[in-house]
Amino acid sequence: MHPIALQFGAFTITWYGVMVASGFLAGFWAAARRAPRAELTGETILDFAPWLIIGAIAGGRTLYVISYWREQFAGGPWWEVFMVHRGGLVFYGGLIGASLACIIRVRLRKLSLWRVADVFAPSIALGYVFGRIGCLLNGCCFGRACELPWAVKYPVGHATHAVGEAAVAVHPVQVYDSLMNLAMFLVLEWLFRRRRFDGQVFAVYLLGFAITRSVAEMFRGDYSAAHITGGLTPGHVVSIGIFAVGIIFYSLLRRAPQRG
Repeated sequence: MHPIALQFGAFTITWYGVMVASGFLAGFWAAARRAPRAELTGETILDFAPWLIIGAIAGGRTLYVISYWREQFAGGPWWEVFMVHRGGLVFYGGLIGASLACIIRVRLRKLSLWRVADVFAPSIALGYVFGRIGCLLNGCCFGRACELPWAVKYPVGHATHAVGEAAVAVHPVQVYDSLMNLAMFLVLEWLFRRRRFDGQVFAVYLLGFAITRSVAEMFRGDYSAAHITGGLTPGHVVSIGIFAVGIIFYSLLRRAPQRG
C-alpha cells in the first residue's frame, strides 16, 4: 500500500488521485477516438470532459459522505467532506452524477443522448480499471480474509490488522474488479462496432457493471455490520437496481425509432 505519490511540504499528491485522474484521461482519449464511428467528432466528446468530471466527483463524494457520515464525518471538521484526494468516492454515485451532467450537456448541445452514451460506455469501464488500482494503493475497498497464494497483506495500522496480532491476508478484490472491468471494456469496444441501435452499448454496460460489481462484492471485507442487510452489501443492492434499469433501457431502446 503506497497512498502518497509525491509530497512537497504540506502539498501531497496521492496515488489514488493519480489513478483516478489517469482513468479520466484514458477514458476521454478512448471516447474521442471512438466518436467518429457514431458520427460525432472527438472535439465534441472532449467538450463533455469538465462536465462529466465535476458530475462524477460531486456525485461520488456526496454518496460516500452520506453513506459513511457517522463513521468518518460526524463531529469532525467540515472541510474533511471535500478531501477527495485522500479517497472516498462511491462509484455508482459518480455514475449518477456524471449521467446527470451528461444529460444537461447533451440538451444544451442538442445531441442524441443515447448515441453519446454509447460512445462513453466502454470508457466508463476503462476508467474504472484505473480507479480500482487506486483503491488498492490507497488501502480502501479491501477484501475479506483468505489464504490463497495471491492474497495481500496491508501495513501495520490498516483496518485488516487486529491490535497486537499479525497481519491478516485478504483477497485483492480491487484487482479482481479491475480485471473484470478490463474484460468488459474489450467486450464493449467489440459491441460498439456492431451495435444495432443507439443506447445498446450503454444498456449492456449497465448489465455488465451490475454483474461484475456483484461478483466483486462477494469478496469485500471492508463493510461494517451496519452496512450489510440480509447478507447483501450496499453494492449488491445498488447492482440489482442498475441491472433492472439496464434491462428496461435495452428493451425500450431497441424498439425505439432511430435518429439518422
